[in-house]
Amino acid sequence: MNAPKTPLELMMQQAQEMAKAFNPALESFSPQGFEKLWPTMPKEVMEMAFGRGISKEGLDAKTRLLLTIAGMTMQGAQADSALRMTVRHALEAGATKDEIAETIAQMSMFAGIPAMTRAMSLAREAMDEKEDKTK
Repeated sequence: MNAPKTPLELMMQQAQEMAKAFNPALESFSPQGFEKLWPTMPKEVMEMAFGRGISKEGLDAKTRLLLTIAGMTMQGAQADSALRMTVRHALEAGATKDEIAETIAQMSMFAGIPAMTRAMSLAREAMDEKEDKTK
């Protein structure tokens, strides 16, 4: 492999090397591949990692994940895999589809309609996947 020319190429090369170290059968690393490897964490793991970690009366995992979705929407929903994964995690943590949609819609006031539309489209993909699996 040639030496990377840009910081992004260097980052992708390092990610591929990490993926190969994790699983030598991986030919290349992609965010979509990571999504398939670990689509959601069990609710108990999310609570341990994201919920009530700082304070027993603090935010639960569901609320933290809704806030994360809001923040990702504000950024213009640039990270497709990360947003879909966060939506799946929010559903696993007990958020409803309506709560996720309302969180994204609320951000249109601050992030703009294009950012909201992009986030809603990605969220819908993740929610449709979950619906397909339950049928």
